[in-house]
Amino acid sequence: MGTIKDVAKHSGLGLATVSKYINGGNVRDENRIAIEAAIKDVGFEVNPIARSLRSGRTQTIGVILPRIDEIFRTTILSHVEKVLRENGYSLVFVDCHADKELEHQAVQFLLSKQVDGIISIPFDNDGAYLLPAISKNIPIVLIEYTIDGLENKVNAVLMDNINAAEIATQLLIDAGHKDIGIILGTDYIAIEQQRLLGYKQALKKNKIKFQERLVCFTDYSVKDGYEKAKYLITIEKPSALFSANYYMTMGAIMAIYNMNLSIPKDISFVGFDRTPFTDIFSPKLTFVEQPLEELAINAAEIMLNALKNENKPKPITKILSAHIQLGHTIAKHTYN
Repeated sequence: MGTIKDVAKHSGLGLATVSKYINGGNVRDENRIAIEAAIKDVGFEVNPIARSLRSGRTQTIGVILPRIDEIFRTTILSHVEKVLRENGYSLVFVDCHADKELEHQAVQFLLSKQVDGIISIPFDNDGAYLLPAISKNIPIVLIEYTIDGLENKVNAVLMDNINAAEIATQLLIDAGHKDIGIILGTDYIAIEQQRLLGYKQALKKNKIKFQERLVCFTDYSVKDGYEKAKYLITIEKPSALFSANYYMTMGAIMAIYNMNLSIPKDISFVGFDRTPFTDIFSPKLTFVEQPLEELAINAAEIMLNALKNENKPKPITKILSAHIQLGHTIAKHTYN
């Protein structure tokens, strides 16, 4: 088994630099890479418990998700884990089951585990659940959306939901549609309000009157997406539907086919999020694809930078653009 002196000699770095890294201190990236390679080559074993006692860090990051059964959020988790693992961190993951009280408890649990930072996809939009961590100056990175009032206290990596929904709606308008139904998630969630705003902006820019009757919010379930799509098509009779969430997309398509209607012959359709379902759907689906890997990698890198910078950098908010995947689910429409 190699010694710390062997690591220093093998890496070509000074003993003080190697010791600083092994004891949890920050070193230059090129030095970290050289030290980690040397540790592997000489067979030196770092004692994580002793290291955490000396550095005050556990090399763990807490991650809170509102639900683990959502494929796009587990995709984010997978990419976050990969980046952090490659940089010597492990994850402590908590599923709060879309429950505000459990989300509050999750933060307390992670603090008890002495995590070095917290990455969260928020469910509670008032931000109170994060205050215990903020009070301890623990770095926080939010993914998907930020929380009003915390912009100067936490980092965030967001998708431009307003622009994504506006572009999706514009695709339908460009095909001649004016009566466009929109199916959203829960009305008090910020990203749903942002997507509704993008929808409204597209209508306004094209001098199309906004119609409240064509807007449906849901409880984020496939079943409710199914019911709301069936209601819109049967009662309100739009010529096109924009489903602004993955579960709503699944439910809406099920409703359309169970009503013996054809996409896009009978109704044009734009969905949201790439999943195995969207990849096998025929005709090829037109949908908004969130930049999941980019969201995750940026969140992990912002966290790593916050942990490396002893001067506690000012929190930042980074906004990424969505991608529109064009398919064959929009048909030209004319009004008699």
